[in-house]
Amino acid sequence: QVQLVESGGGLVQPGGSLRLSCAASGTISSINNMAWYRQAPGKQREWVATITSGGTTNYATSVKGRFTGSVDNAKNTVYLQMNSLKPEDTAVYYCRIPATLYWGQGTQVTVSS
Repeated sequence: QVQLVESGGGLVQPGGSLRLSCAASGTISSINNMAWYRQAPGKQREWVATITSGGTTNYATSVKGRFTGSVDNAKNTVYLQMNSLKPEDTAVYYCRIPATLYWGQGTQVTVSS
């Protein structure tokens, strides 16, 4: 069994920054890949970014150039640094081990003045 716990969400003004964390624990020796998703009210969940244990990253077009993913393999934790936040970034953000049923519980990000 694997547990994923996100943290770091909150309320921020447009143009501000937040850093989300996703810590993996349980029967997992290392993170090979981790993905971030988000779901805004009334919308489908959408993919945001994927980070590999080697630090390779891929981003959705909507966040490219503003969001940066990173990984700390010693802590089995991945991060999503979110800069230049916009109101349309408001959503619950989830981490997930790709191609598995392992999802975190989500952390709320609200961008509003």
